[in-house]
Order: sequence, then C-alpha cells, then structure tokens
Amino acid sequence: MSRPPVSSLGRLRAVAAAVMLLAVAACTTPFKADVSRFQSQLPAPAGQSFAIVADDPKLSGGLEFSQYASLVRERLTRLGYTAIDDPAKASLLVRFDYGVDNGKERVRSTGVGPSPFWSPWYGYRGFGYGGGAGYWGRPYGYWGGPWHYGWYDPFFDGGVESYTVYTSGIDLKIDRVADGQRLFEGKAEAASSSNRLQYLVPNLVEAMFTGFPGNSGETVRITVAPEKK
Repeated sequence: MSRPPVSSLGRLRAVAAAVMLLAVAACTTPFKADVSRFQSQLPAPAGQSFAIVADDPKLSGGLEFSQYASLVRERLTRLGYTAIDDPAKASLLVRFDYGVDNGKERVRSTGVGPSPFWSPWYGYRGFGYGGGAGYWGRPYGYWGGPWHYGWYDPFFDGGVESYTVYTSGIDLKIDRVADGQRLFEGKAEAASSSNRLQYLVPNLVEAMFTGFPGNSGETVRITVAPEKK
C-alpha cells in the first residue's frame, strides 16, 4: 500500500522543525577549553600572599582587566592564598593576560553527507595581537607549536553556509617575588562561535582553576556550562 505524497508545505515544516531543534542543541553546547599547566615548586597556600598584575602593560589599570583579574583573585583566595594590592609586599606575583582573535571564516557544504568544503582541523596561527607582553603576538600557541582544534557547527541544513570561529585564551603565570623564579605557567584556550570576552574569560578562568594546579606538562579538556541566551 503506497504512502500518500508529502506536500511541499509539509516538507518545509519538517525542515523548519529540524533546524529549530539543532539551534536549541547549538545554544546548549557546553564550553570546552584546552588547558595546559606547568609548575615547579608551587608552595602550599598557607602563609602565602599574592598580587595580580597585567602581563600586557596595555591592559594595566583598565577597568576591564580589573574585572577579569577579580575572577582570578577569587579563585586563588578560595584555594587559601591571601590577596594583597601591593606586588612588592606579596610573596607571589600573578601575571594575567587574556584575549580573543578577530575570527576565521569557515565555509562548508551543509547538505547530507561529507562536506568537500569543511575540514575538522585547522592550524592555529595566533591571535594577531602585536607587541604585548603575553603570548598573543606570537605566531604559534602552546609554547611554540601549531595549535589545532576540531570545530563542527550542526545548525545549518542545506546549501553552502559560512560562519566565524573565534579563538580565545588566557595566560596565567606565577612568580616568587623573593627571587623572581617562575613557579607556574598555565594556558586555557578555546574555539567558539562567540567573541564576547565577558562570556569567554570567566569560562576560561573556571577551566584554568578546575583541578588546579593540575599535573605539570599535561594538557586536559575542561568542559564548563554553556553561554546563557
């Protein structure tokens, strides 16, 4: 027994419903960051004080930097370290940097089956920031190696679409004030469809301090809550 033909309107409704479901799934996709941490004799929190400074002098004194630095201060305080304002009087100096690039356009076929336009891996070539004290101006991430990140956007269905992928990151360094010795280096980086630092930086800070200080030399994938719409 043959099935009744499906009208064009019915097909359009079915496609629209599928797209809406995919849109909801995209909005609830968790934020994922790759976190690399290195440490050398990082002292236990008891009796240790710290002060936070901008690793990039251009960020120093800014209200935006102060807002994001307060997130780092809160996490270190929660671990038992004591926050003070004067770097000269602190036992630990925390250098903090953050940024997001201008985005890279991606074009892919969104029809059924593998796309000839889209590749799940692309080479990361830095954030395009020039001259800063942090790592944003260097041509490679992760201490000199090319950084790769898989990205897939399930939202579109049919035709060829373009979209923008933004790469963001934070850089955290901890030095002992007494002799200037580096005790900790950490980076958290992510690719996402958002370029809003107000959303990205708090998530990257949360990823950085998940399981802090972590295993030296290990890169882990940290998943945190998605952006609220």
